[in-house]
Amino acid sequence: MDYHYLLFACFLCSCVPSVSFAQPYKAVSLGNWLVIEGWMKPSLFDHIPNKDLLDGTQVQFMSTKLQKFLCSENGGGSILVANRSSASGWETFRLWRINETFFNLRAFNKQFVGLESEGNQVTAVSNTTGDRQTIQIIRNNGDPNRVRLQASNGQFLQAQSETLVTADYGGSAWEDSDPTIFKMIILADRTLRGEYQITNGYGPEKAHKVLQDHRNSYITEKDFRFMSANGLNAVRVPVGWWIASDPTPKPFVHGSLEALDKAFTWAEKYGMKVIVDLHAIRASQNGNEHSGARDGYQEWGDSNIQETVAVIDFIAARYAENPSLAAIELMNEPMAPGINLDILKKYYQAGYNAVRKHTQSAYVILSNRLGPADAKELLSFASTLNRVAIDVHYYNLFSDSFNNMNPQQNIDFVYNQRAGDLSAVTNANGPLSFVGEWTGEWALKGASKEDYKKFAKAQEEVYGRATFGWAYWAYKCEDHKWSLKWMIRNNYIKL
Repeated sequence: MDYHYLLFACFLCSCVPSVSFAQPYKAVSLGNWLVIEGWMKPSLFDHIPNKDLLDGTQVQFMSTKLQKFLCSENGGGSILVANRSSASGWETFRLWRINETFFNLRAFNKQFVGLESEGNQVTAVSNTTGDRQTIQIIRNNGDPNRVRLQASNGQFLQAQSETLVTADYGGSAWEDSDPTIFKMIILADRTLRGEYQITNGYGPEKAHKVLQDHRNSYITEKDFRFMSANGLNAVRVPVGWWIASDPTPKPFVHGSLEALDKAFTWAEKYGMKVIVDLHAIRASQNGNEHSGARDGYQEWGDSNIQETVAVIDFIAARYAENPSLAAIELMNEPMAPGINLDILKKYYQAGYNAVRKHTQSAYVILSNRLGPADAKELLSFASTLNRVAIDVHYYNLFSDSFNNMNPQQNIDFVYNQRAGDLSAVTNANGPLSFVGEWTGEWALKGASKEDYKKFAKAQEEVYGRATFGWAYWAYKCEDHKWSLKWMIRNNYIKL
């Protein structure tokens, strides 16, 4: 070869920026590994005593004597009454579990039920919990939804009249005529089964053993070998804010950081990349169980930015030099309108700066808001940043519009609507696009295997146009169509 040509070729190669990752990614989320989601493996909760009364469980109490519901007047900030013939928000209380029988009851406006500072009247006025806000739920042995509520003074709550609820009765009968007897209604469709619920439900010692066994078996090195052999080149690992704390704040238990370290080791061994996704944020960005929420309220805001950035800084500092780090996702699924866009941008800028303090090569992923939000609202902001991607989640679920779609309509929706949605956030001169969650499941019941295969293929084709890539939810799940491992093994998806 001509010597001068060789020098010129070398010069050209030196001018081309090196690519440190296989873009776009074909990834899978390791959901329910380091942030628990009970629906994905319900048996994890089997041995919790009173497991139907975990943190965040929404309950209503109907006086058997008056046949009226207990109610926090005005939704909170006032007295308790027992004068509602039907139940809605003001008649619903969220549990904060102290142990298997003692609880705090949080009213609609977030105050806690308890005794007044003097006397025996029961109110919902306190914004904090203490002895006077401690309620014991005593269940009838024969009918566990027939209960008494014992206040901190040792006396039972009684509905003396529709407008007078006090804690000054020591009865022992269980007849309907007893003013201390309530029928407890658990709103099953509003229960939470997340990391907070499992750790606080078991308590620190048992929770550590349960979660340690789960982390060691749910995702292993063999899974990374399987993923790599079947066409995946990255994993998206959801983590909780507690991963950066030492000691681990109660009720959470330590161990998730060591598991994440293993993920990086296995990824490097099998030629894969890791996207670390801050999935659960202190004070909750969406109120869902996968955000680590205690009771379903979304309370993250401006006052939480600094502590959340600290978690991002910890992750970036720990893995910045690891060759398997592809990206850090600053927040999963912030909820609109609860999270203000300007506050979210303020956090994203600070989180981006924290990552860039440690690495210039890792991507920073900004998740779009869920709910009533413009899918393009982050484009102009993200265009001012370097090496960023915008995460969108596409499910043919969670909306009534999908309930009556047949297989072809679902598939057409992907090829038409989803393709357009993705194109709108894929800007040649702006941030990359990332379909951070999608699945082979849909609202349709009784579909054939061929229908599922066509649906999965349509999504793979369309979401393959995302410039950063996509991540299937999830790798393992007891609901098979949500499990990419099951879908691959059973020939529903071939990458």
